[in-house]
Amino acid sequence: MVGGIQVTPQQTNQQMPQQATPDTAQDQARDVAQQPAGSQLLETGRRELLRTMILIRTFEEAILRDYHADKSPAFDIGAGLIPGEMHLSAGQEPVAAGVCAHLTSDDAVTATHRPHHLAIAHGMDLRRLAAEIFGRETGLGHGRGGHMHLFDPDTHFSCSGIIAEGYPPALGQAFAFRTRGSDAVAVAVTGEGAANQGGFHESLNLAALWHLPVVFVVEDNDWGISVPRSASTSVASNAARGAGYGIPAVRVEDNAVEDIHRAAGEAVARARAGGGPSLIEVHTLRLWGHFEGDAQAYRSDLEGVPGHDPIPTYESHLVDQGVLGESDLEVMHASAHERVEDAIGFARSSPTPDPADALKYVFSEGERR
Repeated sequence: MVGGIQVTPQQTNQQMPQQATPDTAQDQARDVAQQPAGSQLLETGRRELLRTMILIRTFEEAILRDYHADKSPAFDIGAGLIPGEMHLSAGQEPVAAGVCAHLTSDDAVTATHRPHHLAIAHGMDLRRLAAEIFGRETGLGHGRGGHMHLFDPDTHFSCSGIIAEGYPPALGQAFAFRTRGSDAVAVAVTGEGAANQGGFHESLNLAALWHLPVVFVVEDNDWGISVPRSASTSVASNAARGAGYGIPAVRVEDNAVEDIHRAAGEAVARARAGGGPSLIEVHTLRLWGHFEGDAQAYRSDLEGVPGHDPIPTYESHLVDQGVLGESDLEVMHASAHERVEDAIGFARSSPTPDPADALKYVFSEGERR
């Protein structure tokens, strides 16, 4: 165990190359959080990690508010301003902040049905993200996809409601990057439950066989919907499965954003340098239900969950170390609130799709010819 990172045997003999530096203008705002793999984070980088986590949480709280605003007195999942299922990522912000700090807009991210934290950390436009969640014409998919089907060519981001669906496409992206001679990498994120799917194992096998620049990230929040990991998975950590495919793998405990950042820095640097795939499993936390409306009667740990909230924990840590003060926290929260409310306001005021255009973005045989 190194800090909060459990190192698997196959990683200890690996030489970790230094991370490449992004050179595109729109990525410069995140450069401060990127440092050579294994180095000590500078104060600016630590602030940026917290800033990203606060922005994500502020966004999720706003979506939570508007999602439930018109679903009472009786909860109706199909009613309201934002109808349908909603899977929010509160508690899993450290994964997105720590991993995406090392990525540029040229890198690809495939995510899960719980995607907002990763989309925001990877630089997705907040207005277009919010508009898509609200089902508005100005959204990423013109309001057709909703929150589980976010596709953004500008940031090479995609997600799906199908379990483990994002792993095979990440291999295709990584293969394309290498074929073009680019040093871009693909990051495939999934939950611990999806690590039991065939697509997970097939993708690890091919990534290792073809030596692809891909980083697999497993978010272990202990619950596959309502099934605990212990009842569904035969190994204590999915990082152990990396050895079966010859892939360096680590498990990061305690939802620790700086440990995640360090592990991701090494994995991304390895991929950029031609060192092939890596796997990172993070023991993270789902603060809220699997979906909104989930009563969570199955959770024996629910009473203690708020005490493990990673954002106030990291805030206190940085304040205690003198990295920032209470006034800095107020500025961060105020800035996040302003950005998020601007995005929500944009979404609410945007037009809904015209029913007459229902087939506008659907391929037909006539259009193909």
